Amino acid sequence: MLLDENLNHHMKELLEALEQNDQATLEQNLKELRAADIAEILASLVDNDAVPYSRSLLARLPLDRRASVLGHMHNEEQLALIGGMEDEGLLALLEEMGSDERADLYKALDEGRREALLRRMAHQEREEVKRLASYDEGTAGALMTAGYVAIPTGITVSQAMMRVRQTAPDAETVYQLYIVDPSGELVGTMSLRMLMVASPAMQVDELMIRDVIHTHANTPQEDVARIVARYDLLALPVVDDAGRLVGIITHDDALDVMEIEATEDIHKGMSIGALDDGIGRVSLASLYKKRVTWLVLLVFGNLFSGAGLAYFEDMIAAHVALVFFLPLLIGSGGNAGAQAATLMVRGMATGEVGVKDWGKLLSRELLVAGALGLTMALAVSPIAYLRAGDALAVVIALSMVSIVLFGSLLGMCLPFVLDRLGWDPATASAPLVTTLIDATGVIIYFSIAVMILDIA
Repeated sequence: MLLDENLNHHMKELLEALEQNDQATLEQNLKELRAADIAEILASLVDNDAVPYSRSLLARLPLDRRASVLGHMHNEEQLALIGGMEDEGLLALLEEMGSDERADLYKALDEGRREALLRRMAHQEREEVKRLASYDEGTAGALMTAGYVAIPTGITVSQAMMRVRQTAPDAETVYQLYIVDPSGELVGTMSLRMLMVASPAMQVDELMIRDVIHTHANTPQEDVARIVARYDLLALPVVDDAGRLVGIITHDDALDVMEIEATEDIHKGMSIGALDDGIGRVSLASLYKKRVTWLVLLVFGNLFSGAGLAYFEDMIAAHVALVFFLPLLIGSGGNAGAQAATLMVRGMATGEVGVKDWGKLLSRELLVAGALGLTMALAVSPIAYLRAGDALAVVIALSMVSIVLFGSLLGMCLPFVLDRLGWDPATASAPLVTTLIDATGVIIYFSIAVMILDIA
């Protein structure tokens, strides 16, 4: 992990202070740094095989800051730091962490240590950890936290304020409050502002908003992020099959999901499988495995281009100038197709377009691609005319229009086709689109050349 100049300076000072046992400098630097910055420094030390230094720095933090720092780190880094920690110390850290971060770290531990920790936990905490850890990764349940403020129905504003004061210290956020009936079912919501400005004698049932935007615990995390972004929510309540409130997903967790999903789509867009970790942490073997499959498949796809060239070898021998323009035409079609595919994949990922919009988008792409093809044909035709005469200029112009038009339509339609087949539209990657256009572009180009040059 690469640190910026400021964090790198702090890390050097911390390491020097550790070597010299300079407590004042250690305390001063750790006090100046935020938890996220300390986490980044410790992660860098772990990545550089300096785990003892990172453990020593972590141990010098107060318990609450130690828990906060761990919460900002990846599971692999967390496990490296707590590897030599006694169960009692680890349990104290877990109790200080947020419920969602606690569950994530718990799931990363080996089975034996999980059982040892569960036996030491209080009943309520034990059940909460087991419940949060039971949800599948990539769902709302795995993303949510149990740190929310729930207010029962039938109480006054004054009583509700007392409830907020009691539960706020353990809550992830107190700006949004959730009203539940005696069975725990979510029946309403209100903001802390609404509660503060209301008359103390009013009933919360009179104030609450009954139409609550919520999601189910099994909802995919990308849909959760989309809901939070669409409605500008600070937190999204999560319910179970019975409609009972089981947790909330805060906007910062939704933002993390957006980053993960965007990164995954970018990787798929270049025919790379989803990486288990960041590019700086993933192993060489894993990086090789994620990239090799598509590259090998696309190699065989490119064989069709070679087959097309072999089929038209007599035409090529008679008109060698055709070869000069082949990379230009194929590359132009591939670029246009990759642009169209990228626009469609991103539009589908953000929910801006769907399969129902296919007809409208097809007509729009037809017009745009036609205009692009004509513009590019006009740009390259004079070169073709100067090099090989008017007949070849006509071939190049018609081929450019045809290949760009075909490439754009292919790039636009492929994500929709994959979506209907139940595959991720992001698989319609630039390498896949360009490989398909390479093969078809050769056929289009030389087929036009055969017709025009035979007539000439």
